[in-house]
Amino acid sequence: MLGLDVCEFGNQVLELMWLAMCYRDFMADRDSEVYPVDEGSVAGLNYKAPAQMTMREIQALDCKDKSLTKYKQTLLGCSPMDLDASVPNVQVTRLALVCTTAPEPIFMDLTGDLAALKKKTFVLKEGVEYRLRINFKVNKEIVSGLKYVHYTCKGRLQASKDTYMVGSYGPREEEYEFLSPVEEAPTGLMVRGMYTMKSHFTDDDKSDHLHWEWKLSIKKDWLD
Repeated sequence: MLGLDVCEFGNQVLELMWLAMCYRDFMADRDSEVYPVDEGSVAGLNYKAPAQMTMREIQALDCKDKSLTKYKQTLLGCSPMDLDASVPNVQVTRLALVCTTAPEPIFMDLTGDLAALKKKTFVLKEGVEYRLRINFKVNKEIVSGLKYVHYTCKGRLQASKDTYMVGSYGPREEEYEFLSPVEEAPTGLMVRGMYTMKSHFTDDDKSDHLHWEWKLSIKKDWLD
């Protein structure tokens, strides 16, 4: 009888240990949802980011090194542009849906009244291939990790979120142009209709360079 009781006790202990491990794993999963881990902060506990430098400070470094000065001029230009303080560092000027089969250009001017874009509908035929083209300017300082994000909403529901990595750029007088990879518009009765697009142009510092809304209608044909 004693041997049997010991065996039963041992089985109970093993079962309790197994339940405890399951509970620990379950809580670990729950904790990761409630308190997401910032992998960057974990990996770089001993890392201190360098202080951000202005264009003038960068150009003043090692000014006696002619080869380095010439290299910096190639990358950054000869001198920072003298602009009014009210001019933003990043200006997004235009967004277009580039589609070779479209009957007319599909684009929006982002330098005017953004509120008016909420009332305008852009049409895209189902199944066509297209690319996003974004024109923008960098006026004063180097900007790191530019990205374009848009949320696609149908009614009150968010259908999708898309992020396009644009890159890092220095200031110059000419506009930059970003062209996305080729995409295909969805097809089928269920996806046709009106969508609200919520667009946001940001960067690694989470700066709000521009945000706006516009409407996109997916149709069976261009002129439906």
